[in-house]
Amino acid sequence: MVAVLAALRDRMAEADPYLGRRPLEMARRELESLPPDASSRTRFGLLWSVGHHHLRLGENRLATERLGEAIELVSRLDPPLSNAERDDVLFQVAVAWLRRGETENCIECHTAESCLLPIQGDGVHQHPESARRAIAVLDRLLKASPDHAAGRWLLNILTMAVGEYPDKVPERFRIAPEVFRSSTRFPRFTNIAARLGLNEVNLSGGSVSEDFDGDGWVDIATSTWDTAGPVRVYRNNGDGTFTERTESAGLSGILGGLNLVPADYDSDGDVDLLVLRGGWLQADGLDHPNSLLQNDGEGNFVDVTFEVGLAGDGLDFPTQTAAWADYDNDGDLDLYVGNEGFAAQLFRNDNGRFTDVAADAGVDGGGVVKGTAWGDFDNDGDEDLYVSVRGGANRLYRNDGQGRFEDVAEKLGVAGPRRSFPVWFWDCNNDGALDLYVASYREGVEEVARDYLGQAHQSESDALYLGDGRGGFREVSAEFGLVRVTQPMGCNFGDLDNDGWPDFYLGTGYPEYAGIMPNLLFHNQGGKRFADVTFAAGFGHLQKGHGVSLADFDHDGDLDVFQQIGGWYPGDAFGNALFENPGFDRHWLAVRLRGQTSNRLGVGARLRVEFREGDLRRVVHQRIGSGGSFGGNPFTAHIGLGSATRVDRIEIHWPTSGTTDRFTGIGVDRMVECREGNPELSETRWRSVKMIGDGETTDRVGR
Repeated sequence: MVAVLAALRDRMAEADPYLGRRPLEMARRELESLPPDASSRTRFGLLWSVGHHHLRLGENRLATERLGEAIELVSRLDPPLSNAERDDVLFQVAVAWLRRGETENCIECHTAESCLLPIQGDGVHQHPESARRAIAVLDRLLKASPDHAAGRWLLNILTMAVGEYPDKVPERFRIAPEVFRSSTRFPRFTNIAARLGLNEVNLSGGSVSEDFDGDGWVDIATSTWDTAGPVRVYRNNGDGTFTERTESAGLSGILGGLNLVPADYDSDGDVDLLVLRGGWLQADGLDHPNSLLQNDGEGNFVDVTFEVGLAGDGLDFPTQTAAWADYDNDGDLDLYVGNEGFAAQLFRNDNGRFTDVAADAGVDGGGVVKGTAWGDFDNDGDEDLYVSVRGGANRLYRNDGQGRFEDVAEKLGVAGPRRSFPVWFWDCNNDGALDLYVASYREGVEEVARDYLGQAHQSESDALYLGDGRGGFREVSAEFGLVRVTQPMGCNFGDLDNDGWPDFYLGTGYPEYAGIMPNLLFHNQGGKRFADVTFAAGFGHLQKGHGVSLADFDHDGDLDVFQQIGGWYPGDAFGNALFENPGFDRHWLAVRLRGQTSNRLGVGARLRVEFREGDLRRVVHQRIGSGGSFGGNPFTAHIGLGSATRVDRIEIHWPTSGTTDRFTGIGVDRMVECREGNPELSETRWRSVKMIGDGETTDRVGR
């Protein structure tokens, strides 16, 4: 595999239209060979092409110089540009200056507040010259086309970046400051990735947070779609610091990967990693094999993809989404891979070897698959499969328990949105029935701008389908306050404030540089609504958000948020983020499962936790898994208990055996491990640390 990936890296670095230098060199040679009497149209076109290739590769000074030369020719073009073409030219030049300013400030002079909307404090640019050049170009654009929504949006953001918002934004174009305030209070999280050495600057990719080496502390794995970029592993040292150990973990030469998906495929009790490649490239991604990285239990990995039958011999298709589940209830995890433009694959796991049975199972439907999730939505004891298709009807495959599936999405009213991306099953209202979140994805910053401006737009809302536990769904996005333009890629969910209700985070954006929009955090309001607390909580990161994972990295009893951040083009790289939870002074319980008849980590098991807050009897439900379709949470369930000081009852329904284990009278603020069929719980009290990078510990235990 290392040799295959090295050859792919070299080829992409040369000729690829996204990563390679050859397209720039060809355009530059053509520009340099132009005769003096060449038409202004021809010269403009080549300057425009060369400028954008420089921008694509991150050569921002050269990009703005060439694009500046191009814009000076606009008044001399014959025939002249149309109004729409003129507006696009001005907008793209402003975006180029904006990207130059982001690099000079948010990367080269990074602070914890860099690129957080609303931009303020240490997020204001220390070197504002590029942002001011962008503002000047947007002024020209808006004088000619005052209703240009994306131009208005970026003008407000850039004016924040130079510390002059709102006063210096002309009233006609100003977005009111109230728009950038959350209507619900929420404590502010702080991005501490730079202090911990976790803010590696790279392109879009995945993230998985898990205890890879079995020492009790959650580590981090990341990837980048850049075919020259490595899969990285950061070991949590248990003292408030992390150490990158990519080379010593055996990952040298394991390059690329738009997404990472965790699983214990070989049932040895540790978490392995699946690296997905070729997404967005469609036919050009046919020679980008996936990688299955087997963990030895100590956080060291070996690529076994060819050995187990997951690559080679016509198995390599472009993808960025896959999901693991024991669909045939034989005690090991099987793998569904959703491909882009080609038939999907369902790999049945037979003692660690895989066979594609998608056609026989009836789940080989094609299209551009962007998200997938397993869940027993009809409570019949076997795992069903949801598939998100960009630009077509989504699919919900009902498992008949005999190895065959039927698509019931249209029948059950869950086939939309038509342009969708990430997806997940969860129980957002704690009624014991799985619900389904399907995110809409119609790319365009203008759609986001119109939403914030209160204007009409063409985007569908994300869909929230409440399950009834009997196989039916009801769409409730409006009822739950989720009629928004979101455009998410990365995603995940978890109970951030330990109130017993799962919240969710969306990493937003799309490949083009203009995709400047805040990532979003939604707080669950008692299973009845969601409140957008993005700005109050400090999560409004403007860079492109991909793999999201929620985990308790510091053992203080609450979930922190790690996010892999970065764009598609080499010049759109950015540093990853780790948002530290400030704490909510509530109780919690962590539950780790160990299957015996069922798969080892209990994926697909259903957890029911019963407790009392004062006179109120409460129940929290959770399906064991890694969360959303673009980012991996630990397989340890994190249960918020509010003010409860004791857990009355835990029930675990196991997927393969169909049995239910029950435990009573459990303490709070600790981790418990449950072994299938074993009447005894093992308990661990955690000693927390401060994630400040200096190894300082605290005396708090679990709070």
